[in-house]
Amino acid sequence: MLKTRSFFAVDNVRHALIVGLVALFMSFGFSPAAQAVEVPTLFTAEVPVDEDSDDPRNDAYKAALLEVLTRVSGPGLSGNIELIEQLFPRPASYVTQFRSGADDSLWVSFDGDAIEKVLRGAGQIVWGSDRPLTLVWLAVDWGQGERQIIAAADADNSRYRSRSIDRNRLLRERMLEIAQSRGLPLAFPLLDTTDLRNVAFSDIWGGFHERILDASRRYDANSILIGRVRASSGQRNRWTYFFGGEERNWTAPPEVIVGRIADMLAAEFAVGGDAPLEIVALSVSGVTSVDDYGSVQHLLAGVSLIENFRIEEVSGDTVNYQVEVRGGADRLRRALRFAGLLEQEAVIVDDILNPDPLSALLFFYSD
Repeated sequence: MLKTRSFFAVDNVRHALIVGLVALFMSFGFSPAAQAVEVPTLFTAEVPVDEDSDDPRNDAYKAALLEVLTRVSGPGLSGNIELIEQLFPRPASYVTQFRSGADDSLWVSFDGDAIEKVLRGAGQIVWGSDRPLTLVWLAVDWGQGERQIIAAADADNSRYRSRSIDRNRLLRERMLEIAQSRGLPLAFPLLDTTDLRNVAFSDIWGGFHERILDASRRYDANSILIGRVRASSGQRNRWTYFFGGEERNWTAPPEVIVGRIADMLAAEFAVGGDAPLEIVALSVSGVTSVDDYGSVQHLLAGVSLIENFRIEEVSGDTVNYQVEVRGGADRLRRALRFAGLLEQEAVIVDDILNPDPLSALLFFYSD
């Protein structure tokens, strides 16, 4: 699919050129949604093999499928073993690859398209492989003066190098393992020179959120988790979560928090298999440059609710789209706000050729 960018400027020649490019783009019709942050392992799992069972390989297939369904449809389905057996009576028929893993385990890859088709046909929730990235700023007080921020990796030259490095790594890996089991893209900051210049342990611990959010911009993560853990006391862990322009505060173990975020994002972006496709008219203003146009196109392509979209009209700094979306205008509205567009007043537009009104969303793009 060819994707072009539009530039709306005072210069008539340049404006005419871009309008021509947009027209060329429109002639290709709807463009399929692209991946935002792709989870390539969504339909793969590595599980232990019980050689003493009656059918070790088939039991491993069932366990692997359960892990996959937890990522794709959530704990609501994965906790209903009876329903899973009804929907997938022969897990082996969905296996595309398998191989032996370490420590008597089996690595299994499933046919994702076939699994999603079954889930949608049964009206189950499906969360696609394009998912928001959550960035974690985690400050840990290990006691006896050891206070550290958990980094993405423990470099040899880390300024925080100490006997607690192993504890940092175990805590990070524990959170990443839970995130992987739910198909949640999770990342920790690099804590390189740039990060350490902008964020200190005291900023995280003291709740100076603006500094942390500013430092997070370089990671392109709109979902930000800030944690404060005092490992050497009975005090509760404190977490602040920023998502979709809202702030939430929790107290719970790290594993519980990761699962809670996965549930929240799945509720926001996953779509029920029985949700019909709806047509939504979307207008995005504030598109004043080639880069703006390309950014809006990329943004729309990364919204998993959107099946297809096309440009209907270009007027000044406003691009009007027709969008095919699952979940309706309200779900799309929330997804676009999360993606960074600024919402304007929403209206209903009556289509003369179609007695059913088109929901119309008005948004403003600001880089």
